[in-house]
Amino acid sequence: MIAIPLDEYVTVRVGELRRFTAALNDRNDKTLRLLTMQKHMRLVLSLRALDGWMLGNSYRAIAIGLFGSHRVPERAWKTHDLRSRTIRLVQDGRALMQERYLDLLLIAAKS
Repeated sequence: MIAIPLDEYVTVRVGELRRFTAALNDRNDKTLRLLTMQKHMRLVLSLRALDGWMLGNSYRAIAIGLFGSHRVPERAWKTHDLRSRTIRLVQDGRALMQERYLDLLLIAAKS
């Protein structure tokens, strides 16, 4: 038995329950996937960047882990676009961890 509170997030919770039961039944129904592939990949990168940051890695080390050493320059790192992207990914991951984890469901419901 599952109890779902009848609050402002009831429709989001019901949708997540549908996806959960579909996963339990091992159905791969694309209609149940609400995040676009781009949003899904950004979420994955944000959480991986957060893991690296929480382990004490530098932004450069995190960028190498996410994008590969061949894409991270040895010089001009301070002004490289991957540095800015890595910092934003860490910030997004921290925000999700600290206060916005419910946004994962809300983002999916709005898609």
